[in-house]
Amino acid sequence: MKIMVVCGNGLGSSFIMELNVKKALTEMGKTAEVDHTDLASAKTVPADIYIGAADIVGQLDNGNRTIVTLENMMNISEIKTKLEKHI
Repeated sequence: MKIMVVCGNGLGSSFIMELNVKKALTEMGKTAEVDHTDLASAKTVPADIYIGAADIVGQLDNGNRTIVTLENMMNISEIKTKLEKHI
């Protein structure tokens, strides 16, 4: 399984979210390939799940992608709750 963490520029906030997603997966006892990128690149990068802030990640929804929208990218509990529906 591949999870793509997305932010506007693919730098700071997506890297922090990537670390938090990895921590959440570890706490859940799950494994996945997790990477981060910017919004424009994410549109061409295949992944099983795209995760990010509501104002960004919703732009990736093409009707076929699994999109996970976060309200608080620092909240490990929220990440786990929202990911477990898809893993």
